[in-house]
Amino acid sequence: MKVTSSLNTVLLALTLAAGMSATVVADNNINPQDFSTVINNPFFPLVPNTTYVYVGTKDGSAARDEFQVTRRTKVIMGVTCREVRDRGFVDGVLAEDTLDWFAQDNHGNVWYFGEDTKEFDANGNVISTEGSWQAGVNGAQPGVVMEADPRVGDTYQQEFSAGVAEDKATVVALNKTVNVPFGSFKDCLETEEFTPLEPGAIEHKFYARGVGFIQSVALRGGRERLELVTILQTR
Repeated sequence: MKVTSSLNTVLLALTLAAGMSATVVADNNINPQDFSTVINNPFFPLVPNTTYVYVGTKDGSAARDEFQVTRRTKVIMGVTCREVRDRGFVDGVLAEDTLDWFAQDNHGNVWYFGEDTKEFDANGNVISTEGSWQAGVNGAQPGVVMEADPRVGDTYQQEFSAGVAEDKATVVALNKTVNVPFGSFKDCLETEEFTPLEPGAIEHKFYARGVGFIQSVALRGGRERLELVTILQTR
């Protein structure tokens, strides 16, 4: 799915042509009734009370990430979004605490409507909120984080807040075998993520059908690797 370089849209329109990928087309209209907090995309399921735990390294230090799907919601641009709390630890110390907001459209695409992020020093003091944004505020617009029907070569805008958050992704493969502590998975989706705000920085992410995100590897612009180790479910 190719996306216009400047997102003026929050409504997903798919244009199919022989030999071509789908395209996100700009449109200023959005119908909240087209979205749901039930997010069951096979490559990005978000079931409330589920926590995904990842471990790895970041710039030579031990890293841990806890991605907790909550029962909380937030209304953004009229759309009720599912709230996820994402906490990152470096050498056992909380380094980042972020609230993310997602919703799924009627086609099965998962949209990203913003984040409230805080970075901490070793003493627990907030030292930065850089990267925070919310769709509909200061011209920010939501983006697609997972397509309903990914195809190799599709490129899509994941978020758009000019000068703040401009991540994009390209589908690289749909047939990867990936081994992580949680298990071995075939036919995984591989994406390449990049942003014009950090030229040259590239990260590859892998998603397993029915599980979701299982591994990330920073190839350029940093040294970071995370792998899924467990999935916790609570009532």
